[in-house]
Amino acid sequence: MLNKVVFDGGPLTIEEICLVARQQARIELSQQAGFVARIDKGALFIDTLLREEGFVYGVTTGYGDSCTVSIPLDLAEELPKHLYTFHGCGLGDHFDAPATRAILAVRLTSLARGFSGVRYKLLQQLAELLQQDILPRIPQEGSVGASGDLTPLSYVAAVLAGEREVFYQGEILPAHDVFARLNIEPLILKPKEGLAIMNGTAAMTGIACLAYQRAEYLSRLTTRITSLASIALKGNAYHFDEKLFSVKPHPGQNRVAARMRSDLQLTGGAPRHDTRLQDRYSLRCAPHIIGVLEDSLPWLRQFIENELNSANDNPIIDAEGEHVLHGGHFYGGHIAFAMDSLKTAVANLADLMDRQMAQLMDIKFNHGLPANLSGANAGLAMLNHGFKAVQIAVSAWTAEALKLTMPASVFSRSTECHNQDKVSMGTIAARDCIRILELTEQVAAATLLAVVQGVELRGNSETLSPALKNTVEQLRQYSPFLSTDRALEQELRLCLELIRKQHWDLYD
Repeated sequence: MLNKVVFDGGPLTIEEICLVARQQARIELSQQAGFVARIDKGALFIDTLLREEGFVYGVTTGYGDSCTVSIPLDLAEELPKHLYTFHGCGLGDHFDAPATRAILAVRLTSLARGFSGVRYKLLQQLAELLQQDILPRIPQEGSVGASGDLTPLSYVAAVLAGEREVFYQGEILPAHDVFARLNIEPLILKPKEGLAIMNGTAAMTGIACLAYQRAEYLSRLTTRITSLASIALKGNAYHFDEKLFSVKPHPGQNRVAARMRSDLQLTGGAPRHDTRLQDRYSLRCAPHIIGVLEDSLPWLRQFIENELNSANDNPIIDAEGEHVLHGGHFYGGHIAFAMDSLKTAVANLADLMDRQMAQLMDIKFNHGLPANLSGANAGLAMLNHGFKAVQIAVSAWTAEALKLTMPASVFSRSTECHNQDKVSMGTIAARDCIRILELTEQVAAATLLAVVQGVELRGNSETLSPALKNTVEQLRQYSPFLSTDRALEQELRLCLELIRKQHWDLYD
């Protein structure tokens, strides 16, 4: 039975957004009378203000630098349509289905807080898109991440009104046609509602939720790969000794070392004599490298979930206190910093595995393994090149990942007649982070194949810990031992798909 995620104004977690994104949970919008009344109260307060004062920013004025332009009341109903229409200028690839669901779920979470001045009916329409899996086609490029994700979210606003295109049941279709087929009435947005949908951080935050979960899994996978690399390279397991790590007590770093001790069946006691006292850094310092990501996860979660569970449009509508509060909650600085930081930590995992891969290939450093991990017999050794080309590809993917680590948040550009004169670039940072994750997953897929080959070439598979043996056996279901050269693309693609589905059981 599917999990259930309820949108009722209460806080949601990264994991719940990811469940929605991957269709592993069913969506429920609360119908509790108190919740419905609280949401509608904001919209009613806006109506009251219009009747009594005739002036509300974004309702009877233009937007941003145009806030001094007054809109006659009889034209105010046209303003939301103009807002999402002129922002329909996104370019680049479209967000994929999981990312689009995450964006919708994040925007619904924020609006359900009840401080945006929208009707419950609008929340119902957003929930309907998720429940029916009607996905707005949202271009990835065009947001500077302050005043929110205006251009990406304009595609959500337009679809709610039955305009633009959606992805539905495997086809790209006009939203109006899908609505007609399902008897969904297009929403005529009330004056504040276009601004409420678009003036927020849902695109960057939805992507951040997905990035966080992928990075968390990659941390564990890189640890498992490193354990196998240590076996293949005849590494010194006492580099991960419990007493050694007790004197540098970063919790995440210690957690990585403990996982490796378990993998390598290091139970304590005096270190054994080892002719190689110190392995190269890509083995010896692996807990310190992976540990940076592990120790960052708690504060990254805090940044992402605080943003997820915030009201982040402008103005904020306090219907209870009858205030219209003007501010800058659409600013995506926390997500920008989180994604710039996360992408650097993840790229370092790619670099770590790239160095391990280089050691495995090179007979000067791999302690007796055949060159390039070739599994060919002696008579055919001169014809076979093993993982030579895969190592080159790993180097290329790593270089591309490292190139993208330049922080996006420092590239603020003054826009919109200098009204938006300092912007977050949070959406660009999040997109960069996803690309680095993709590349690092590719590095992990290739390195996993290589370390398993190295372990089997070493000839001690039977002495592996149950956890390592399980990983080797699982991989060999999809990719046999490389005894003679073959094109590995399809096996790499399959391994990559399994990584993205978090197929391997990795630690508790």
